[in-house]
Amino acid sequence: MSVRYNHWSEVPTRMWPYKFFKPEEIACKGTGSILIHTEALMALGLLREKCGAPLYLSSAFRSPYHNAVVGGAPLSSHLLGHAFDVRLTGLDKTKLKAEAENVGFTGFGMKYRTFVHIDMGRKREW
Repeated sequence: MSVRYNHWSEVPTRMWPYKFFKPEEIACKGTGSILIHTEALMALGLLREKCGAPLYLSSAFRSPYHNAVVGGAPLSSHLLGHAFDVRLTGLDKTKLKAEAENVGFTGFGMKYRTFVHIDMGRKREW
Protein backbone atom coordinates (compact mmCIF):
# COMPACT_ATOMS: atom_id res chain seq x y z
CA MET A 1 0.00 0.00 0.00
CA SER A 2 1.18 3.51 -0.79
CA VAL A 3 -0.09 6.89 0.36
CA ARG A 4 1.07 10.20 -1.10
CA TYR A 5 1.17 13.67 0.50
CA ASN A 6 2.18 16.97 -1.07
CA HIS A 7 4.49 17.64 1.87
CA TRP A 8 5.80 15.48 4.70
CA SER A 9 4.37 17.92 7.29
CA GLU A 10 0.85 16.83 6.18
CA VAL A 11 1.38 13.23 7.34
CA PRO A 12 -0.93 12.56 10.33
CA THR A 13 0.98 11.31 13.35
CA ARG A 14 -1.30 8.26 13.53
CA MET A 15 -0.20 7.35 9.99
CA TRP A 16 3.45 7.11 11.01
CA PRO A 17 4.20 3.89 12.92
CA TYR A 18 7.86 3.70 11.81
CA LYS A 19 9.90 4.31 14.94
CA PHE A 20 13.37 4.64 13.39
CA PHE A 21 12.60 7.16 10.63
CA LYS A 22 10.71 10.44 10.49
CA PRO A 23 8.58 11.56 7.53
CA GLU A 24 11.09 14.26 6.62
CA GLU A 25 13.83 11.62 6.24
CA ILE A 26 11.73 9.65 3.75
CA ALA A 27 10.38 12.68 1.86
CA CYS A 28 11.75 14.09 -1.37
CA LYS A 29 14.81 16.24 -0.60
CA GLY A 30 13.83 18.67 -3.37
CA THR A 31 10.09 19.19 -2.92
CA GLY A 32 9.20 17.78 0.51
CA SER A 33 6.52 15.56 -1.04
CA ILE A 34 6.29 12.03 0.29
CA LEU A 35 5.08 8.66 -0.90
CA ILE A 36 4.64 6.26 2.00
CA HIS A 37 5.30 2.73 0.72
CA THR A 38 4.24 0.62 3.70
CA GLU A 39 6.08 -2.60 2.81
CA ALA A 40 9.35 -0.79 2.07
CA LEU A 41 9.25 1.25 5.27
CA MET A 42 8.50 -1.82 7.37
CA ALA A 43 11.45 -3.61 5.76
CA LEU A 44 13.65 -0.56 6.34
CA GLY A 45 12.74 -0.65 10.03
CA LEU A 46 13.57 -4.36 10.21
CA LEU A 47 16.88 -3.67 8.48
CA ARG A 48 17.66 -1.00 11.05
CA GLU A 49 16.95 -3.49 13.86
CA LYS A 50 19.12 -6.20 12.27
CA CYS A 51 22.04 -3.80 11.76
CA GLY A 52 21.85 -2.68 15.38
CA ALA A 53 22.92 0.83 14.40
CA PRO A 54 21.28 3.92 12.93
CA LEU A 55 20.76 4.01 9.18
CA TYR A 56 21.27 7.39 7.54
CA LEU A 57 19.46 7.97 4.27
CA SER A 58 20.94 10.23 1.63
CA SER A 59 17.91 9.65 -0.62
CA ALA A 60 14.51 8.00 -0.33
CA PHE A 61 11.35 9.05 -2.21
CA ARG A 62 11.98 11.44 -5.12
CA SER A 63 9.38 13.50 -6.95
CA PRO A 64 9.67 13.29 -10.76
CA TYR A 65 11.00 16.85 -10.78
CA HIS A 66 13.71 16.20 -8.19
CA ASN A 67 14.63 12.88 -9.78
CA ALA A 68 15.29 14.70 -13.07
CA VAL A 69 17.30 17.44 -11.30
CA VAL A 70 19.62 14.91 -9.63
CA GLY A 71 20.03 12.85 -12.81
CA GLY A 72 18.08 9.84 -11.55
CA ALA A 73 17.04 7.07 -13.92
CA PRO A 74 13.72 7.86 -15.67
CA LEU A 75 12.15 4.73 -14.16
CA SER A 76 13.94 4.99 -10.79
CA SER A 77 12.55 2.99 -7.88
CA HIS A 78 12.89 6.19 -5.84
CA LEU A 79 9.85 7.49 -7.77
CA LEU A 80 7.79 4.60 -6.38
CA GLY A 81 8.82 5.17 -2.76
CA HIS A 82 10.49 1.79 -2.29
CA ALA A 83 14.15 2.74 -2.76
CA PHE A 84 16.65 4.08 -0.28
CA ASP A 85 20.27 5.17 -0.51
CA VAL A 86 21.82 4.19 2.82
CA ARG A 87 25.03 6.01 3.79
CA LEU A 88 27.85 3.73 4.84
CA THR A 89 28.63 5.63 8.03
CA GLY A 90 30.10 2.85 10.19
CA LEU A 91 28.41 0.09 8.17
CA ASP A 92 29.96 -2.76 6.20
CA LYS A 93 28.65 -2.73 2.62
CA THR A 94 28.51 -6.53 2.29
CA LYS A 95 26.76 -7.02 5.64
CA LEU A 96 24.26 -4.27 4.83
CA LYS A 97 23.39 -5.93 1.51
CA ALA A 98 22.98 -9.36 3.12
CA GLU A 99 20.71 -8.02 5.87
CA ALA A 100 18.70 -5.95 3.36
CA GLU A 101 18.16 -9.06 1.24
CA ASN A 102 16.99 -10.98 4.33
CA VAL A 103 14.26 -8.43 5.05
CA GLY A 104 12.94 -8.31 1.48
CA PHE A 105 14.96 -5.84 -0.59
CA THR A 106 15.75 -7.12 -4.08
CA GLY A 107 17.64 -4.38 -5.91
CA PHE A 108 21.16 -3.35 -4.89
CA GLY A 109 23.44 -0.62 -6.12
CA MET A 110 26.86 -1.55 -4.76
CA LYS A 111 29.12 0.52 -7.00
CA TYR A 112 28.90 3.69 -4.94
CA ARG A 113 31.68 4.66 -2.53
CA THR A 114 29.64 6.37 0.19
CA PHE A 115 26.28 4.58 0.11
CA VAL A 116 24.39 1.44 -0.92
CA HIS A 117 21.19 1.69 -2.93
CA ILE A 118 18.47 -0.77 -1.85
CA ASP A 119 15.01 -1.17 -3.34
CA MET A 120 12.06 -3.53 -3.72
CA GLY A 121 12.03 -3.53 -7.50
CA ARG A 122 13.06 -6.37 -9.76
CA LYS A 123 15.95 -8.54 -8.57
CA ARG A 124 19.25 -7.02 -9.77
CA GLU A 125 22.62 -5.69 -8.70
CA TRP A 126 25.00 -3.13 -10.13
